[in-house]
Amino acid sequence: MPRHIRSAWFKTLATLTMVLLLSGLAGWALGDAWMGLAIAAIGALAWHYWRLRRVLGRLTARQRWEIADGAGVWNELDRVVSRNQHEMRVRKRRLLDMLRSYRAAAAALPDAVVVLDRNSQRVQWFNEAATTLLGLHHPGDLGQALVQRLQPMPLAHWLAGGRNAEPILDVPSPVDPAIRLNLRLIPYSADHWLLIARDVSKLLRLEQVRRDFVANVSHELRTPLTVVHGYLDMMDPEDFPGTGPMLEEMRKQSQRMAQLVEDLLTLSRLESQEAGDAEVVAMLPMLATLRREAEAHSQGRHQITVEDHAGVDLLGSIKELHSAFSNLVTNAVRYTPADGQVRVTFSREGDGVVLAVRDTGYGIPANHLPRLTERFYRVSSSRSRESGGTGLGLSIVKHILGLHHARLEIQSEVGKGSTFSCHFDASHVRARDVAASLHAED
Repeated sequence: MPRHIRSAWFKTLATLTMVLLLSGLAGWALGDAWMGLAIAAIGALAWHYWRLRRVLGRLTARQRWEIADGAGVWNELDRVVSRNQHEMRVRKRRLLDMLRSYRAAAAALPDAVVVLDRNSQRVQWFNEAATTLLGLHHPGDLGQALVQRLQPMPLAHWLAGGRNAEPILDVPSPVDPAIRLNLRLIPYSADHWLLIARDVSKLLRLEQVRRDFVANVSHELRTPLTVVHGYLDMMDPEDFPGTGPMLEEMRKQSQRMAQLVEDLLTLSRLESQEAGDAEVVAMLPMLATLRREAEAHSQGRHQITVEDHAGVDLLGSIKELHSAFSNLVTNAVRYTPADGQVRVTFSREGDGVVLAVRDTGYGIPANHLPRLTERFYRVSSSRSRESGGTGLGLSIVKHILGLHHARLEIQSEVGKGSTFSCHFDASHVRARDVAASLHAED
């Protein structure tokens, strides 16, 4: 206990003792000392009770505390309560200033920010950008169900995903369909969610301009490259002594440029298209085709193994899935030294399936793995050019799998090889029609 508190207690006790002593002496002088003590004790009790009632009344009324002069326990209590009140007011002002600052910062954000109640999914708060992008208005939309307020945006199933909800990358704004939004749901507490909507209209327009530019340039390059390649094929090295190596290199580079143009056109088409009508992809003939392509590309230099452990088929585009799988198998053969192994396995993974292409090639350093699916990204430029690669293969694979709601996983270790896995969920798995698969294979 602090020294000033002990001092206040001693002073109060000393005062009470003095009052009782004087009252006892006065009563003794009048012939009844106990009566004097009783009257003094009752008076002291009444006074302390009155001070206690006063303290409780002021605390209940939340009045500003005034400190009276004196040095007793009650005066010390006044000082303690007054100090606590002052500290609480300072803390409250600081918290209010912080809250105003945070609200001002959230209101100034160009992205729409909406605070939702987790259980009812009703709007608790939103900033000014939510009015511009989502059409929410103060104060009428406070407490309203977000799904009903933002119809026809597909939010009911998305909000039901909670923490597992994937961002919606492109959805029209209910205010203006020309405004395209990116929606992200962030559960930031046990009772509230944060909905963030970002205007990505300009980014999408720039992306469309880039795709159109690449498609147009690639299309325009196709014709002159075909002409150049045709004339090179017509030129006989015997008619031009000493030009044989030059003509061969020119043919090689023109073929490489033609393949690059075709890959650019394919990638541009994949980026601009949406998932179309799906068909059953018979995996028995697909795996047999992949084996033949790998063996033809290997020319007997590798050990090729193709295994089917799933016993099911896929739902999707036969042409596009063959392009993706063939790209992975061709890369595995291309970047695996002679006498290496290339193994293709098709197996179950929970309710889904996975097609994995494993090789014993050079391997890829870990720092390159996150960027492998970027267009024109190469781990080794010289090795890619020597093997005939365009740097677009894995980007094409990624976009094809994206159209099939699948994902590409890459695992690699330098000197031990790589594994490229295509993971499909249960919605793209179909029971195998053995008779149809055997007929397609024949």
